[in-house]
Amino acid sequence: MIDNTLTIILAGGEGSRLQPLTKFRAKPSVPFGGKYRIIDFTLTNCLHSGLRRILVLTQYKSHSLQKHLRDGWSIFNPELGEYITPVPAQMRHGNKWYQGTADAIHQNNYLLERSDAEWTLILSGDHIYRMDYASMLETHKALKADVTVACMKVPLKEASQFGVMSTDKNQRINKFEEKPEHVEPCLDSPDQALVSMGIYIFSTKLLIEELENDSHDETSSHDFGKDILPKLMQTHNVCAHYFGEDKGRVTPDKYWRDVGTIESYYQANMDLLKAIPALDLYQNDWPIRSYQAQTPPARAVPGISGNEGVFINSILSGGTIISGSNVSHSVLFQNVFIDDNSIVENSVLFDSVKVGRNVKLNKCIIDKGVEIPNNELIGYDLEKDRERFTVSEDGIVVVPQGYTFN
Repeated sequence: MIDNTLTIILAGGEGSRLQPLTKFRAKPSVPFGGKYRIIDFTLTNCLHSGLRRILVLTQYKSHSLQKHLRDGWSIFNPELGEYITPVPAQMRHGNKWYQGTADAIHQNNYLLERSDAEWTLILSGDHIYRMDYASMLETHKALKADVTVACMKVPLKEASQFGVMSTDKNQRINKFEEKPEHVEPCLDSPDQALVSMGIYIFSTKLLIEELENDSHDETSSHDFGKDILPKLMQTHNVCAHYFGEDKGRVTPDKYWRDVGTIESYYQANMDLLKAIPALDLYQNDWPIRSYQAQTPPARAVPGISGNEGVFINSILSGGTIISGSNVSHSVLFQNVFIDDNSIVENSVLFDSVKVGRNVKLNKCIIDKGVEIPNNELIGYDLEKDRERFTVSEDGIVVVPQGYTFN
């Protein structure tokens, strides 16, 4: 079944809620966890699930993403029919860019037809999780489904951000509503709701037909959750696959995060620093793959003041130097340098950030290559910070790439 499956990763979204981190890059290529990009988690799932025919649909500010795919994911052999291929928006149908998730695939229907795949797996490139898709394909086959939707339970107060569904005893979806105002709880969990993860398996022939029909519907928003799935539920066998309750090879931590906002992105990074992380990056039989630059080891050294460099409960990537400074509960990407007598707490620092002397950072995200001069204070006076930077509702300060201090 794996060999007869085409995988499509939707990676063209603008990621406006993640601004300014998406000012120069697509959301799936935003750095995460000290050494990864967000899309690495979806691609790693494909790799370990045995999927070898993967199309990545790009659109918005895709250069960084395409470069990452070239440098870190040129691992398959085309001569064996294996590939990870970026597919930029090409306006093959009409003169518009992608108008929705369904339209993005419809504009590339010819690739589905050429693949001769019996099944099509549709994924998002901007979620953080681990999942064995082979197990979901087995569910699709066992239930003789026309469409299978991966789903999970979330707290009731969060459910309105997703497509909310209900199922019968045979795992058939009998109700689906995208981002409803009023959420119905699960019958067996009154404080939770069952939501779609945006992961779909279609019988390819049916997918091609439905996308073509949808393209002629002027009232459609051309979205799987809003348009395609509700229609198919009336006429076809649309089933659920329960995330984390299968027999896949992944440790069943049931961790899945849509890191679409500054708050959710920041919290997902902080989750990695817990004593027992909800997402275990150290599972030896399911390593997360990414592009790995050749950098020297990270180290902490005494500064010119004689202070020792100290880091506590932090992630440090290669090339990072903590010189006579103190880092705690933070995620530092490669080649970060923190100078003497500075304090970095509860923060995420991207590649090649330079922090001067006597600097204090708290609850910050500092984008790639920013140089923070001596004596700066960021994250302590939010009113002052708002005059210069983006500050989230939860008080996370984001210093954008290319920012120059006066």
